[in-house]
Amino acid sequence: METYYNSSEEMKIENSTVVKEFILLGLTQSRNIQFLVFVLILIFYLTILPGNFLVILTIRSDPGLTAPLYFFLSNMAFLDASYSFIVAPRMLMDFLSEKKVISYRGCITQLFFLHFLGGGEGLLLVVMAFDRYIAICRPLHYSTVMNPRACYALLLALWLGGFVHSIIQVALILHLPFCGPNELDNFFCDVPQVIKLACTDTFVVELLMVFNSGLMTLLCFLGLLASYAVILCRIRGSSSEGKNKALSTCTTHVIIILIMFGPAIFIYTRPFRTLPVDKVVSFFHTVIIPLLNPVIYTLRNQKVKSAMRRLLHRHVVC
Repeated sequence: METYYNSSEEMKIENSTVVKEFILLGLTQSRNIQFLVFVLILIFYLTILPGNFLVILTIRSDPGLTAPLYFFLSNMAFLDASYSFIVAPRMLMDFLSEKKVISYRGCITQLFFLHFLGGGEGLLLVVMAFDRYIAICRPLHYSTVMNPRACYALLLALWLGGFVHSIIQVALILHLPFCGPNELDNFFCDVPQVIKLACTDTFVVELLMVFNSGLMTLLCFLGLLASYAVILCRIRGSSSEGKNKALSTCTTHVIIILIMFGPAIFIYTRPFRTLPVDKVVSFFHTVIIPLLNPVIYTLRNQKVKSAMRRLLHRHVVC
């Protein structure tokens, strides 16, 4: 009887210490900096959504923007708009709350969509690089290879790839026991911080995470840079007008690749150790990047800018 009593008591204690929620320590503890960041995020967030939806509406409504490049660009704007819903709104609410708490299920959900949309966007850049390679290096085969059916098939593939990437992350974390502490040293749920709170040895899980996120991100990054290097080598002998147009497009894509993959490589390709700049890099990766993509593309693409001006003039000015 005594053994049974002790074992039942241990079970009660074990069940009572299972983590049901996480406390987010936030970006900073300074009230002045919190207020400044709150205003900054609010401005960015109120700019991200109209900016991305304006890009989508412009491409969808203009008959001159039917090329596969603009089809993928509109999907990138959609992914950026969706990505901005994951972290920014909750972060704004947390700034107004004394206690920043997220449930275990909410944390896993946030983590899933973060990697689902982020992985999909990374694969979208691979698809766009393939599109530019065919357009510049195989122009006679472009209409055959990049037909509408192929574009939709590539779009489906990148969504499936993002889903598989994210579900692996979630599956590995769901098997970890969490019995306390429950403080996440960040302003959102992400893999490195969540793994640190597990009540078990996480060395193997960390290696799997680094392989799934870090190594794949690094390989995609190096592959993309290599593909654009090949493209730039191929356009050296082109005419001046075609060379300048291709160079402008490739330069835009390379800028987006550096902006997107740089923070991801910094976060996920190293062992899960906390560095002072982690939160700054995460803030840039989750809040700033979704705004930069449409801005860079629209400012460097004359056809998109012209179509956007016509759209605004037609529906707003008039």
